[in-house]
Amino acid sequence: MDWYFSTDYFALLPGASVRAVESTLIPRRPAALLAVSDAVAIIVFATIGLISHHHGLSVRGYARDALPIVGVWFAAGLGLRLYVTQRPSRLAATWLIGVTGGVLVRALILGRTLNGKEATFLAVALITIGVLVAALRGVIALTPFARRHLERPRPNDSG
Repeated sequence: MDWYFSTDYFALLPGASVRAVESTLIPRRPAALLAVSDAVAIIVFATIGLISHHHGLSVRGYARDALPIVGVWFAAGLGLRLYVTQRPSRLAATWLIGVTGGVLVRALILGRTLNGKEATFLAVALITIGVLVAALRGVIALTPFARRHLERPRPNDSG
């Protein structure tokens, strides 16, 4: 498996090459680690929503709010081979399809109409889950374990 870990945090500066930005934002990792971090991001989003809307934390609440999004996220990720080949475009497509589809499935299960409230929920879900996924993947890239055990140079990289 081709694993790559970038410590080139300056790649995010203006004028950085696309390749440098890709290798910094989308590290190549074992599929399970990324899949768990993505699921955690969605569960954290659901937890924030359950607490902030005073629904309380319950299995039913997580099944109602997180499960549809997690299910569609992983269905999209499987179809797009997100965890096989790490590319920013695959992550972006999985994010857009997974969150949008998950919110639609949730609305259908709850018998809600696709009105302004659901559109607002979709916008909040897209932004929050996107930020959480990026943050968790960034944390993974910064862990000492990742530096020690997962750093591997890519073939065709000079130096």
